[in-house]
Amino acid sequence: MRISSGGSVTPQEAPAGPALGAAGACRFCGAALRHVCVDLGMQPLANTYPTAEDLKRAEVFYPLRVMVCDRCFLVQLEESVSPEHIFSHYAYFSSYSESWLGNARAYTEMAIERFALDERSRVVEVASNDGYLLQYFAARGIPVLGIDPAANVAAEATARGIPTVVKFFGQATARELAAGGQHADLLVGNNVLAHVPALNDFVAGLRILLKPRGVVTMEVPHLLRLIQEHQFDTIYHEHFSYFSLATVRAVLEAHGLALFDVEELPTHGGSLRLYACHAADGSRRAGPRVAELLAREEQAGLRRLDTYVSFGEGVKRTKRRLLEFLIAAKERGKTIVGYGAPAKGNTLLNYCGVRSDFIECTFDRSPHKQGRFLPGTHIPIYHPERIAALKPDYVLILPWNLRDEIIAQMAHVREWGGRFVTPIPEVRVVP
Repeated sequence: MRISSGGSVTPQEAPAGPALGAAGACRFCGAALRHVCVDLGMQPLANTYPTAEDLKRAEVFYPLRVMVCDRCFLVQLEESVSPEHIFSHYAYFSSYSESWLGNARAYTEMAIERFALDERSRVVEVASNDGYLLQYFAARGIPVLGIDPAANVAAEATARGIPTVVKFFGQATARELAAGGQHADLLVGNNVLAHVPALNDFVAGLRILLKPRGVVTMEVPHLLRLIQEHQFDTIYHEHFSYFSLATVRAVLEAHGLALFDVEELPTHGGSLRLYACHAADGSRRAGPRVAELLAREEQAGLRRLDTYVSFGEGVKRTKRRLLEFLIAAKERGKTIVGYGAPAKGNTLLNYCGVRSDFIECTFDRSPHKQGRFLPGTHIPIYHPERIAALKPDYVLILPWNLRDEIIAQMAHVREWGGRFVTPIPEVRVVP
């Protein structure tokens, strides 16, 4: 397979690729992986929350090492855990974030207007979780279908009246749905592309399920922001790949899909919303935002290996700064707790070696996590109402991308002089 000078794979050369990102091979272009971007050591699965009974047994840790392909510059994990093990029962429910629901409502209004969707259209979401997004399309009378491999979260969507297929998505599922007349006018995939080990099979499935004049929109965390702001905590075992615009465009083009627009979003510390259609659909042309962002990525060095080496060194500095703050606070007799029990927090705490000797407990709104423990660190998770009894001096916000939402919800912490702290891109005590 050959990469063109523009960094894209021509459609006729679309790679079959190793089926599940075979060890040592790029899961997109198949080239040998030789360059380590960052090594976060041995870590537990970030979205598994042990019970008190589980703590009596050994916990499994897996290597969390990030590689960069020197051919297509896809940043990726060496696969060490099967997707069935990670996703068949899932602890993350999208509807517990008010800001995320607000984003879903705004996206629905935008998409209906921009793509003229109505009761004759069909919106399909891959990795639809608990129906957090599709519920808003359904409320407008637009037929919807969700696809998600986690039976427990799919059950929540079904209870909301959102029909959901419990399967992993790829070419086989796409063909099955297409044969049943379930082609999509709008095919949505929010924060799912990073979760896909069989990247080529997944994107090929998008093309199969999309109507000839349909549109795909996908949201992915932006590699540029991850590197520039040292967001290493967004790296965990269920995130198999990390995308620049240049690389994700190459992946889409390799499977007959054309990127025609991109938006930069603040969600998840900085994400891209990608707009794509069939390459044969002559009604859409790439807008200026695509060229502008590609040029910015090039200038930032996302096609130079030394950029990724520098990122790894920056991660080590961020770790040292967090430990310096925690040690100094504890030496002064201060009480520190966490807020939230997100996957990103688990990567952060395990990599930095932070356990209950630094952070006594954490608080989370999700009843699916309350009464359990953070993986690896075994920090207990409580309902947020219990924070007033403890009156901590510092609250370390683990889902720092939701900082403003959390500070507003927990404003009463300031009544006893408590202060909020964010760890990324650097330790910051919020005034």
